[in-house]
Amino acid sequence: MIDDLDRIMGVMQVSFDPAYGEAWTRRQVADTLLMPRTHYCLINANGLQPDAEEMAAGFTLSRCVTDEEELLLIAVSPQFRGKGLGGKLLGSTISASWNRGMTRVFLEMREHNPAERLYLRHGFVRAGRRPDYYRNGVSDPIDAITFMLVKNTAS
Repeated sequence: MIDDLDRIMGVMQVSFDPAYGEAWTRRQVADTLLMPRTHYCLINANGLQPDAEEMAAGFTLSRCVTDEEELLLIAVSPQFRGKGLGGKLLGSTISASWNRGMTRVFLEMREHNPAERLYLRHGFVRAGRRPDYYRNGVSDPIDAITFMLVKNTAS
């Protein structure tokens, strides 16, 4: 049987460009999962929950604070990109957030990250900027862009 932390780390290790230093360590993920109101979603190559013996193709990690959900991480392994799995993951995470009573979802990404198209397609709007947030020592600092999605409460 494969542990969910192993599944998350399997995707993490291949999904984040080391040049930006965005990947979390196993300890960071494990500690975050122990925090109250932290949630994760796993997906396999078919867009379903992985079975007990299957590695994940992607994951999200999020946490709730008051009535807001913060999407901490979203990743799809490179060999599974371009198949709609990122959209399924994001959609599932948003739905779960609304079901938990959240009214807003926030996320942050480095400027010029191609995932911005995914966020915009799901209704996120730019909500802020953190100048020079990502500093990797290899290139110039990169701004972080904050996105927000507000629950539509119209009947």
